[in-house]
Amino acid sequence: MVKYFLKLKKYWPILSVVALSLLLRLFKISSYMTFLGDEGRDALVWLRMMGGKFTLIGPQTSIGNMYLGPLYYYLMFPFYLLMGTTGPSIGVALFAGATTFLLWFCGKEWFSEKVGLVSAFLYAISPTAIALSRSSWNPNVMPFFSLLIIWGVWQFWQKDKYCWLVIDGVLLSFAVQSHYLGLLLFPVVFLFFLIKLISLLRKKDTRWKKLFNNFLLFNLCFLILTFLPLVWFDLRHNFINYHAFYKFFSERQTTVNFKAYKAIPEVWPLWKMLITRLIAGKNEFIGLWVALAITLGSVPVFFLQFKKRQGNKIIKNSFLLLLAWLFIGLIGMGLYKQHIYDHYFGFLFPAVFLYFSFILEKLFYHRIYFKLSAVALFVSSVFLNLYETPLKNASNYQMKHVIEIDKKIREEAGGKPFNLGLIAKQNYDASYRYFLEKWGSKATEIDAQGVKETITDQLFVVCEEVDCNPTTHPQAEIANFGWSIIDKQWNFDWGTKLYKLKHYEKN
Repeated sequence: MVKYFLKLKKYWPILSVVALSLLLRLFKISSYMTFLGDEGRDALVWLRMMGGKFTLIGPQTSIGNMYLGPLYYYLMFPFYLLMGTTGPSIGVALFAGATTFLLWFCGKEWFSEKVGLVSAFLYAISPTAIALSRSSWNPNVMPFFSLLIIWGVWQFWQKDKYCWLVIDGVLLSFAVQSHYLGLLLFPVVFLFFLIKLISLLRKKDTRWKKLFNNFLLFNLCFLILTFLPLVWFDLRHNFINYHAFYKFFSERQTTVNFKAYKAIPEVWPLWKMLITRLIAGKNEFIGLWVALAITLGSVPVFFLQFKKRQGNKIIKNSFLLLLAWLFIGLIGMGLYKQHIYDHYFGFLFPAVFLYFSFILEKLFYHRIYFKLSAVALFVSSVFLNLYETPLKNASNYQMKHVIEIDKKIREEAGGKPFNLGLIAKQNYDASYRYFLEKWGSKATEIDAQGVKETITDQLFVVCEEVDCNPTTHPQAEIANFGWSIIDKQWNFDWGTKLYKLKHYEKN
């Protein structure tokens, strides 16, 4: 046993980093995980899948009435089966652990052991990466699939393993079904497919046919896995997705701009935002200077790598792949006209950590002032990320709070039918409906047309706002209940209120 562990000695650093990554994400995960409307919606899907009701669509997007594909639900379903409601969040955390390992592996293969280890370590401690990988949410698995896709590009471009094109088709479908911005990985795959194809044609290498056939299979796998379930769903539901996609692209003046040159001015602000969120612990001032330092440091590194007869070929090509990944991704994000949230960048997360670590290494092995700059950048990043770690914040206990409120609703309902409403600024009632349905006390949904059979004798209203009047609130489930009065009220320690309403009856 001792000899076995000694043989693994060279893997201890990365195993330690992966362990740290998992610890920061799994520590008290049920207390820290987000459990709001989106998480409740997904949990309801898994609960109903257990009852045999499988889905053809995934989560609804924040823009329009478009739906993602269902692969995320099927990916996390085994975790739900094994570990219950917390299972998918644990699954996402485990994918983050796998991403940490992949960063080391890819960094080691493309650049050096140090680059791999530093990029993995910085990803492990990044507050943004931690926050987005300890809750069950479809965009949170994007970094894993995006890095694996780029690894696949390296395999068919540099290693002549053309089967990876087909694998990339499957992986790209998973990425796109975690968030539609995963489509920005397609130009990267296509660019290096073209580079490889032209190279083979110039050499009159007949393997171009095999490459091209695998590219056709790449597209076929992607289209079938991504769109077949949605098309099947649309055929049964009056083409909801088709109309939403058509509206999105036909009215794109408020969403996207297809003129790529207009995205160029947005590259620097987006780059600065990425560095601030991932490397500088969300510190805007430090993020600006780190982004500037990395950009300026990239210039000599770029010319050294592409100088004739200078530099290692593997490192040179890896650097080119990384630059293409970042540039295409930033240009693509620059075409988006609306507010950009951290999770939108998920497909670029691994690229940022690898690029930053590579520049640090190159700076470190030059003159003393470059060496000192590299050390200062690394130490600053580690300090800021550890200082801003989400674990220093108190647990939100969101799932625990929902459970407590649902227990009170179930108790007060007395086994009789009831309706449910929620008053909140940025939430909806799926999380509250989930546990009630799981416990066999499903809330009756009031039909939008006001069908009397769906209106019960009691309505429970959860109020997450400071002030609310449940008897006059315009929220559909409350308003459709009709004229009502407050029968009972409960105040919970964390500020949420629960009301039990009954119909107003004239004397």
